[in-house]
Amino acid sequence: MAGLSLKNVCKVYPNGFEAVKNFNLEIADQEFIIFVGPSGCGKSTTLRMVAGFEIPTSGQILLNGKDITNLPPYKRPINTVFQRYALFPHLDVYDNVAFGLKLKRVPNEKKPGKVRKLTAEEIDEKVVNALKIVDLEEFENRDISTLSGGQQQRVAIARAIVMEPEILLLDEPLGALDLKMRKDMQLELKEMHRKLGITFIYVTHDQEEALTMSDTIVVMNDGVIQQIGRPNEIYDEPANAFVADFIGESNIYTG
Repeated sequence: MAGLSLKNVCKVYPNGFEAVKNFNLEIADQEFIIFVGPSGCGKSTTLRMVAGFEIPTSGQILLNGKDITNLPPYKRPINTVFQRYALFPHLDVYDNVAFGLKLKRVPNEKKPGKVRKLTAEEIDEKVVNALKIVDLEEFENRDISTLSGGQQQRVAIARAIVMEPEILLLDEPLGALDLKMRKDMQLELKEMHRKLGITFIYVTHDQEEALTMSDTIVVMNDGVIQQIGRPNEIYDEPANAFVADFIGESNIYTG
């Protein structure tokens, strides 16, 4: 299936630090894939390169066969949900979700080759639908400051999915939530993925989160992929001692 391909992607910063080394990965359309690993392993850097916030030092990023390696973020059909959500505190829920739509341009059916803004009716329909998906239908006029952490997270997701991206990136989006809310949101995110039918790429350092939510797990350490597989494969058949020690609880003996 068409999807996202990362081919020999490397990221070296000016100080010589190699954050990502020779990264190769094929992500199928509509897959829920999770990058997991300790802090500093390169998972968030990889996500930022997919989003366009970082440019690879070498290698290629392809989306449906098209090279997007150097494409700026606003030209990619990709949206990101950050750990701190980055919501606008001076806007209510509705306007937070509608913000990107008001800037969006779509082909003008009446003038071939031209673009137009979305109408107020089109924006309203899309915002209402996005809020319905995240179970916030009655929250349109609420101030952001009055929402709980879980509700703010839903607003951030609604703001991302309302743009109808092909890929949704989630960079430790549950990190600011308490344990019970994290558990609840894990299930809700899985259900959102099923409803939306788009690709989710999720970054976490939480092994349990990765095992619970993903179709595929990519275990990283020191900028290198250690193992790629389904949760049961990663848990039952770790590729090396690092994966065995990092995923789940293990007793490791030298044989």
